Amino acid sequence: MAGDDRAGAGFLSGASGGPDGTGEPGGRPLLLGVRHHGPGSARAVRAALDAARPGVVLVEGPPEADALIPLAAHEDMRPPVALLAHAVDEPGRSAFWPLAEFSPEWVALRWALEHDVPARFIDLPAAHTLALRAADEEAEGRADGRNTGDEPGTASPDVRGDPLAVLAAAAGHDDPERWWEDVIEHRGAGRGDAFAPFTALEEAMSALRETGTDGEEGGAYDRDLVREAHMRLQVRAARREFARGVAVVCGAWHVPALRRKAAVAADRALLKGLPRTKVDMTWVPWTHRRLSRAGGYGAGIESPGWYGHLFAAADRPVERWLTRVAGLLREEDRAVSPAHVIEAVRLAEALAVLRGRPLPGLSETTDAVRAVLCDGSDVPLALVHDRLVVGDVLGEVPAGAPAVPLQRDLTRTQRRLRLKPEAPERELELDLRKETDAARSRLLHRLRLLGVGWGEPVASRSTGTFRETWRLRWEPELSVRVAEAGVWGTTVLSAATARAEADALTARGLAEVTALAERCLLAELPDALAPVMRILADRAALDTDVGHLAEALPALVRALRYGDVRGTDTGALAEVAAGLAERVFVGLPAACAALDADAAEEMRRHVDAVHTAVGLLGDAPTPRHGDLRSRWRAVLRTLSARDTVPGVVRGRAVRLLLDDGELAPDEAGRLMGLALSPGTPPADGAAWIEGFVGGSGGGMLLLHDERLLALIDAWLTGVPADAFTNVLPLLRRTFSAYEPGVRRSLGELVGRGPRARGSVTAAGSGIPGFAAGLDTARADAVLPVVRLLLGRDPAGDDELTRDDGPARDDDLVGVET
Repeated sequence: MAGDDRAGAGFLSGASGGPDGTGEPGGRPLLLGVRHHGPGSARAVRAALDAARPGVVLVEGPPEADALIPLAAHEDMRPPVALLAHAVDEPGRSAFWPLAEFSPEWVALRWALEHDVPARFIDLPAAHTLALRAADEEAEGRADGRNTGDEPGTASPDVRGDPLAVLAAAAGHDDPERWWEDVIEHRGAGRGDAFAPFTALEEAMSALRETGTDGEEGGAYDRDLVREAHMRLQVRAARREFARGVAVVCGAWHVPALRRKAAVAADRALLKGLPRTKVDMTWVPWTHRRLSRAGGYGAGIESPGWYGHLFAAADRPVERWLTRVAGLLREEDRAVSPAHVIEAVRLAEALAVLRGRPLPGLSETTDAVRAVLCDGSDVPLALVHDRLVVGDVLGEVPAGAPAVPLQRDLTRTQRRLRLKPEAPERELELDLRKETDAARSRLLHRLRLLGVGWGEPVASRSTGTFRETWRLRWEPELSVRVAEAGVWGTTVLSAATARAEADALTARGLAEVTALAERCLLAELPDALAPVMRILADRAALDTDVGHLAEALPALVRALRYGDVRGTDTGALAEVAAGLAERVFVGLPAACAALDADAAEEMRRHVDAVHTAVGLLGDAPTPRHGDLRSRWRAVLRTLSARDTVPGVVRGRAVRLLLDDGELAPDEAGRLMGLALSPGTPPADGAAWIEGFVGGSGGGMLLLHDERLLALIDAWLTGVPADAFTNVLPLLRRTFSAYEPGVRRSLGELVGRGPRARGSVTAAGSGIPGFAAGLDTARADAVLPVVRLLLGRDPAGDDELTRDDGPARDDDLVGVET
């Protein structure tokens, strides 16, 4: 458990006892040293408890969790689970004690509950553990106060060494995991003597501690001395209270210390004056994937899925494991027959004999799977490792387990929306026109605002605004984030509202406030939107930086669009967006003067963003928005004609006007000719070209307009040799962004030369396969296919209508083929 979940932390144990029901002869406690999360230790503990029948079971763990022990017998409790302790005043400061079905501590707790025997935790209280960690972090200069990676009290291997590796080396093995499998996991539980494994391992651990640095002062090792002093006091108290006998299940490293006689006064002196903090404890779900991680909140078990199989398989573990592997591979459409399984079993057993092992272990079965079931490929083998060796098992905790009010509200909401937390990553497609899906979207957006990253938005397969796609994955530490977010409110709605208001007050820039307004609309937080909008209006009125205003505008317009599809009132948001747009219109021409290359490129991106935003904002239902588009076009004309504006911005302004039909092709050609005249510096001309033909559609524009292509070709061939190498990288960046087919077609056109291109243009469009004019008969032929894609009757009329009324823009753009 806590403090010994790594191999280097001392998973071995020594203990001895007697079969007289009182622990060791003479009434001494029965000390069962274990390897945490070891299935062999778990079986041995169960056998020893069945033989000894003690009157009380003491388990290494935080005593504050004693009241939670009865929940281990609840029908809704499914390991892996973990005890979570967090500071009441600072929920982010937390610690976990993971328990799997194959953990010896879990087996001991279940045995005690099944036999109506009291069970208690005897490790150092979590109140001291979290306070000591806070003191350590403060001393080391870590101000964030979060969990730093190890479980409570875990010492680094360079302090205590790695007893498992030392014992394996003494036995002539270079792999501690394999040695442990051979001597424990693949052996019987005592082979007639349930206490023999613990007696032998106690002797080994005692020898290691005698030759080690027991009693050495400093850091984590001192922490172990404190923990062991507390455990000795608890064992003494239990012996006085229970005459029938005391059994102790703890990490092997601690057994010699618990066996050693020490004065009560000395133990109390070690505990005197320890810092403490108020803590809350509960059970939380855990995952096998988290057990496999040594850092963070993990336990450092490399193969929890394999260990769980060894613990659950009563007989023929290799055959059963390879059958599971075959089933997984068949689900992935790989050809695996019973003959493959039989041959893989034979190979695994043969490898075990050749390697001198009592039974095939994980390495032998893995080699057999690779050779027989995967045809020597590591690709399907990686799937086996991920799904089975590690696994995506997620535990369950009863609804009655203690939890902060926010967690209870979240659990109720998850059940109501049928949105169950799951360990495997999955995608969730939401249709916001459906009430259940809209409620799911609101929940996920509110949790993200609270810092609970259960779901991550991803690009949807549909382009309609009424659809969202989320990638969901529940991680155990999200329980800490929920507890931490509980300071904002008792429900997800109230907590997200309070968090949004606080974030608006502390936002550092205008763009952060606008992004927050967008998130408030997505999460449907009407009580938070009003104060956020007031702060947004105040910030916008004081901010004179056109770049900041341009960055803020797109988020507001997106929020308006999302608000429309969710049916929320966005009138105030539209007014602020209109005000921002007007200020951008006024300040943009002046802001584009005297810019270097990097600043000019950034301004070009702002121009693109504002253009898109104005196109969407033109439909906003406010009186002030009637002329926004025409005013923006006037700004673009001003930018396109000013010589003080960088070439990349002027070129982009001309392109946007041309795309919107506000600029005739001849006029665009005239402006390009001016920009690429011999008097223009080559670098400025190249920047103009990048602004004009860069981005989406630029290549097709040149394919369809021979005049523009000829202008660029003539300019490029006229660039002096000494300036050509300077403009080439810029042009290469521009044209390399085109699709391969577009680049190939442009190359063919350029390769024909000006005279050949002119003859083609005179005869047709200039592109092979395209006529000069529009063939309406051929265009009409596509209408039945369009109707079919849109779900219309192919025999119907030409009007694209829905059964329940005219089609909306969102309906058309969101059609999935």
